[in-house]
Amino acid sequence: MKTAIPSAQGIERKWHLMDAEAAILGRLASKAANILMGKHKPSYTPFIDTGDHVIVVNAAKVKLTGAKEEQKLYRRHSGYPGGLTETKARVVRVTRPARMVEQAIQGMLPKNKLGKQMYRKLQVYAGPKHPHDAQKPTALAV
Repeated sequence: MKTAIPSAQGIERKWHLMDAEAAILGRLASKAANILMGKHKPSYTPFIDTGDHVIVVNAAKVKLTGAKEEQKLYRRHSGYPGGLTETKARVVRVTRPARMVEQAIQGMLPKNKLGKQMYRKLQVYAGPKHPHDAQKPTALAV
């Protein structure tokens, strides 16, 4: 018996809608990453992007457990000496609320070209509205 490997043309991509309101950040991110990778499909292949599109709304209302709101740090570096900038999760939630969810999901995807291709199928919005109604996304429980 031969193993069936899906071709790029034969992959059917669906759209899924996740509501981040009152959802825990890590649990939301792991579920979204699995859908982006395609691990929920029987045709999952590690070296082919078989995943679906994911829309996350209400990213500003995602929950952090424990004292992460004050202790969790988001770091970025400018590339220059001494260019490390650290920002607390509380500040990131106020300034760029979708960034918290995007970084959590991106950290759970593969760190290669395939992971970047999967990340492009993710859309995160801070509020409850999104412009993807034409794709008829199906709601997912977190």
